[in-house]
Amino acid sequence: MASPGKPAERRPAPRLYLVTPPTGDTGLATTLGEALAAGDIAAVLLRLPEADERTLITEVKRVAALVQDKGTALLLDGRPDLVARAGADGAHLTGLDDFSAAVGSLKPERIAGCGGTHTRHDAMLAAERGADYLMFGEPDARGHRPSFDAILERVSWWVEVFQIPCVGFAASLDEVEPLAAAGAEFVAVGDWAFADSRGVAAAVRDAMTRLDVVETA
Repeated sequence: MASPGKPAERRPAPRLYLVTPPTGDTGLATTLGEALAAGDIAAVLLRLPEADERTLITEVKRVAALVQDKGTALLLDGRPDLVARAGADGAHLTGLDDFSAAVGSLKPERIAGCGGTHTRHDAMLAAERGADYLMFGEPDARGHRPSFDAILERVSWWVEVFQIPCVGFAASLDEVEPLAAAGAEFVAVGDWAFADSRGVAAAVRDAMTRLDVVETA
């Protein structure tokens, strides 16, 4: 709580965190270029297809050249073993066990993010073990996730108690504003943005408009 007569500290404006579809599409670089030009994207989480390591490293390097040139961090989804060799900025790990196994190979040089924590206790353990951020609300491998009310509650609790940033996963455009209003420093947008019939750039601009509403409120 701010001291009497002293204005409360203004939190940084929430930013977007873009989650790609599994790659392998040669048009991804063009699509990402359009998305990065359309809004303030802090990080891109690259979801890789099943392929041999050489193919994957080539793909990551191709995307990294574009993403990092825009000042945006490139994170790999679940492949910490490829981060250094491919020149990515870090990795996102799902679940406390996978995060704990990988964090030592990433820190302190690279970003280690954690999602898929099912309890408050697991989220706190991930923070204690060096997570640079926690993500709440992302779907599991079967596409299931908690209720949106539960996700908002988890985000609100986290930002009230911890200084480590959190990412709120928006499964639709309508979830962007509530997640930012709940205090998420970053709001993740994924498949729905890339599936937008107008193109991903239009979806990113719409998401930015929702963030601006929160920032100016």
